[in-house]
Amino acid sequence: MLSKLHFASYPCQELIGILNLTRRKKIALVLTVIILIIGGVLYMLADRYLIEHVEVDVAAKTPAVAQADSNAATEQVEQDDWNYSSADTQIHIEKVESGSGSDKVTYFVADVQFADASLLQSAFAKNAFGRNITEDTSAIAAKNNAIFAINGDYYGFRDDGVIIRGGTLYRDEPARDALALLSNGTIKSYNEEQLTSSELLAEGVTDTYSFGPILVKDGVIAGDFDKVVIDTNFGNRSIQGSNPRTGIGMIAPNHYVFVVVDGRKDNYSKGMTLSEFASVFTELGASVAYNLDGGGSSTMYFMGRVVNNPLGKQQERGVSDIIYIAE
Repeated sequence: MLSKLHFASYPCQELIGILNLTRRKKIALVLTVIILIIGGVLYMLADRYLIEHVEVDVAAKTPAVAQADSNAATEQVEQDDWNYSSADTQIHIEKVESGSGSDKVTYFVADVQFADASLLQSAFAKNAFGRNITEDTSAIAAKNNAIFAINGDYYGFRDDGVIIRGGTLYRDEPARDALALLSNGTIKSYNEEQLTSSELLAEGVTDTYSFGPILVKDGVIAGDFDKVVIDTNFGNRSIQGSNPRTGIGMIAPNHYVFVVVDGRKDNYSKGMTLSEFASVFTELGASVAYNLDGGGSSTMYFMGRVVNNPLGKQQERGVSDIIYIAE
């Protein structure tokens, strides 16, 4: 009875104040929990897709310097905006346009021949291997004194695949059909789950690229591309439909074709489907061809300039790696 009287003695306003304070504390607690959860999710996404994670520092390559007379070496080189010819490297780039209006397609074909397979090299953004480490294709190319370059497979966007570069194994997580470059000047497509990294290195593989799909095999289009899935990463755009594309094909040992297709820009280029892209390589005479990272990454660099129109805005998107040629 006394406790009831004691409770009843509280003024109504004080009781309401206590109740409101309790409710505010609960709301504040709930909001704090929500903020912490959202913050945690945002951090995990940033850590996975934005924050740089350097796994291996790679020493910058020092370009070989010929010991011959520099004037004599210069006289052997002939070059213009679309061609380069020296004693050991020939590059010819052609801009191709087809269709009109909304169906117009613009792409660039580089026919490249070199005397030694070691002239075809790879480089990482910021000379480091890891996740979310990016630079523009042109920036990586310039740092490596490249004559010619294209974007690679953007290995840093995913954490699987078998990644060998310059004869060094950096990642060994088999996941998909891949491409291997060999020291004898040839390339081959293979399934990462069917060939071990040690077998690849023993065979003379210098570089591997893990993206896909395989476009051409034994001189014919490799198959049906309607259900191709490269990965399921958050934010990854489907590679079906007409898109900007980058690919590499081999006509003969030490004789390659590189194709970069622009897209997503009205009345300039809509891009290509995978089937259309594969057809370009068969028409060029490639016995093997492989699809590399495309979309906004698709970039072709030649003699200090970007040849194509990345993103349809003359604006490059950072990538994790390139394939390039340097004397």
